[in-house]
This record gives sequence, C-alpha cells and structure tokens, in this order.
Amino acid sequence: MKIKILIPIYNDWRSVFELLNKINNEISDLSEEISVMIVNDGSNEEKEEVPEFNNIKSIKVLNMNQNKGHARCIAAGLRYIFEKEDFDYVIPMDGDGEDRPEELKLLIEKSKDYPENVVTANRIKRSEGLLFKLCYELHKILTLIFTGQSIKFGNFTLLPKSIVENMINEKATWNSFSGSLCKLSKDRRSVSSIRGTRYFGPSKMNFTNLIKHSLSIISVFKFTWFVRSIIFLLVYCYFISGFISIITLIPVVVIIVLNGVIFTLSARENLEEYKNSLSNISNIDTIKK
Repeated sequence: MKIKILIPIYNDWRSVFELLNKINNEISDLSEEISVMIVNDGSNEEKEEVPEFNNIKSIKVLNMNQNKGHARCIAAGLRYIFEKEDFDYVIPMDGDGEDRPEELKLLIEKSKDYPENVVTANRIKRSEGLLFKLCYELHKILTLIFTGQSIKFGNFTLLPKSIVENMINEKATWNSFSGSLCKLSKDRRSVSSIRGTRYFGPSKMNFTNLIKHSLSIISVFKFTWFVRSIIFLLVYCYFISGFISIITLIPVVVIIVLNGVIFTLSARENLEEYKNSLSNISNIDTIKK
C-alpha cells in the first residue's frame, strides 16, 4: 500500500521538520510505503537544515508562485499527486502539530477494514480555550441546521484514490476541503482524534479564521443554506409581526448579508482555475528520493 501524506506549509519550516521527525518515528513498524508531499504556499522563510528521515520513502516540496491559502494548497497538492504520483491513499494533515502523527496508524488500520471508504479523524477533544471551544461547537450546530451536514473533522483524513479523483473534479475543493468531502463522500468511516498543540508558537485558528472556515463550508451547500435561511426568515417574521422594531429586524439583516457573503465565496469556486492550479507551481524540490 502506497500512502502520500500531504502537508501545506507557510513560513513554519521548523514545525514541519519536527512533524516529519515524529512521522518518521511513528511509521517505523508499518509495512506501508509512506511518502510526503509538502505544498509550500509562497513562504519567504528560509528552510532549516533537513535532518535524515530513514522510514519515509520520499519527500517532495511543491513551491507555489503565490500565497493561495490553506484550502487551495491542499487542492493543488491533491491534483499534483493524482496526476503525477503513484499512490493508493492520500492523508492531508496540518504541518504544525495540531494533527497528531500518533493517529496516523489509526487511520491506516481503519482503512484496512474499509478500503474503499474515506476515513476521517473526528475531534473528540480540542486544545483551545473554553470560549473558542464554545464558539466552535456553535459553528458545528449552525452548520448542521443550515446545511444538514454534521462536520466533525478538518483536513486530517485518509482518502482512497477514487475519492481523490472526485475531489480534483469538484470545484468546491478549491474553497473548502471538508465541505467538498462531505458533498462527495456520504459513506465515511471515522476514528477518534484529539487535537494536538502547535509545536512552536500559538495556534493560527482564531475567531476570524473560524468564521471564514464556517462560511466556506456553508458556501459549498449554498442552495440548501439559501432555502433554509428563507424558511427561517419566514417563520421568524411570522412570529414577530405586530411588534417589529429595529432590534427585531437585526436577524433579517444578518441573514441577508450572510447570503451575500456566502454566494460571493461560492463564486471563488473556479473549476478552470483549479484545473490549472499546477501552473502555480514554480518548482519542485526533492528533499529525499
């Protein structure tokens, strides 16, 4: 079995090399062939000296011409792997330690029981503060209510080759990895996952990024969102009719604005740009053959 681990990176080489070291240790007793594909999202930080990784078959770095963002780096990486590499599965994971390499074996073992299914690492515990955890739970609830999708996972998943092919032909992948995966793969398996802490520096997942993340997912299901939000407004207006005030109109304004934002985000799902994403790769570094 040939597995590609896909890691997007922007100016955090120290964390990536720490992650590679831990992956190298974790896979020492696996029979699978593990290779790593790093997508460098236009970093201007110099790489540190690369240590030796005996158990990883190969390590390549795809250097992007411009900073495209996390989701688009993963999308471009999936396209490159599918078109250029020999593989059976792809495992996207964050490069900062928040996706724990100790859980790679869980994903791989689960795939042996369900070789044709996506396996997701579903979060059962997070490492952020209480307020952020509450906001994250609210994000999941609102996503479920307005899209009908219960999304308990991030990028850390195991994707069979057939699903990778579907993902690279789905324009929503260019905007939201988890949203696109939910749209394309209904029969998913899962393992329990604990969100780790960053190896170096504070987490980059803040309230602003959480809102962007939530809206990007919803934009994948924009028509479901639109219908459900209209139903919500009709029910809401029915119950408040007779005592309308500026305060009671706030939810109406919020829903209208959100519809505009979500349809704007969905307009960024450009399949032609996605298909041409490999042209954004300036060069490829081979760290280990």
